[in-house]
Amino acid sequence: MKKSDLKQVPLATTSILGQSPKTTHFGYEQVATEEKVRRVADVFSSVASEYDLMNDIMSLGVHRIWKRQAVHLCAIRKNFHVLDLAGGTGDLARLIHKQLGDDGRVTLCDINASMLSEGRNRFIDKGIIKGIDYVQGNAEVLPFEDNSFDCMTIAFGLRNVTDKDAALRSMYSKLKYGSQLIILEFSKIVIPVLDKIYDEYSFKLIPMFGKAVANDEASYQYLVESIRMHPNQETLSTMMENAGFEKVQHHNLSGGIVAIHRGYKI
Repeated sequence: MKKSDLKQVPLATTSILGQSPKTTHFGYEQVATEEKVRRVADVFSSVASEYDLMNDIMSLGVHRIWKRQAVHLCAIRKNFHVLDLAGGTGDLARLIHKQLGDDGRVTLCDINASMLSEGRNRFIDKGIIKGIDYVQGNAEVLPFEDNSFDCMTIAFGLRNVTDKDAALRSMYSKLKYGSQLIILEFSKIVIPVLDKIYDEYSFKLIPMFGKAVANDEASYQYLVESIRMHPNQETLSTMMENAGFEKVQHHNLSGGIVAIHRGYKI
């Protein structure tokens, strides 16, 4: 089946209404909230086509192991409906899709149209048509009915959300009772020597790779800075609990370069 033969799925969009003006961080910069939303969108529109390749280069391929571990913790059943938030090019959603049966579905949701289109095209290229939906939506105000999903994942997307507390509350409301949220995100390194090596690698080499591979040094400079501005393991666990999640746990991977957080709606 050609891409042109696929019926175009309407992309539901959302906006945040009635929010008072305020500032937030874009990397190390302090910017207006609306400015961050626009600039983050520009970053991912710029890097969409080279996103997976850059992930392989930056992590030496280890990001694929991290993602498999996150999906393993989901304990997906054949009939689950799973929401993959900030799903981008769909690599996590494809791992989820493999574990679903004929009655299962995965919804790939991303706020960025370019990333979502890239993900949809990759599903089509692999001949995967059934059991997958595509929705353009904002994690802070998810465009779904409450109590809709058997599991929810977000990998390397939460740090780009402007209002993380609002997003966590929205995620909680859309999960079914008894279901879990899995967050895979960069975190705080817990091995003293590794943090110095990681800083040298991140600030010197990652922007250089971005310039050489994606012709976009600035976006990968933002990536490095956004990691440092993201809440650490304990802070994110507390934020999840404040949003209503229970039995919150985190698992450090690669010495805390990334962490998987898990919480239940009970």
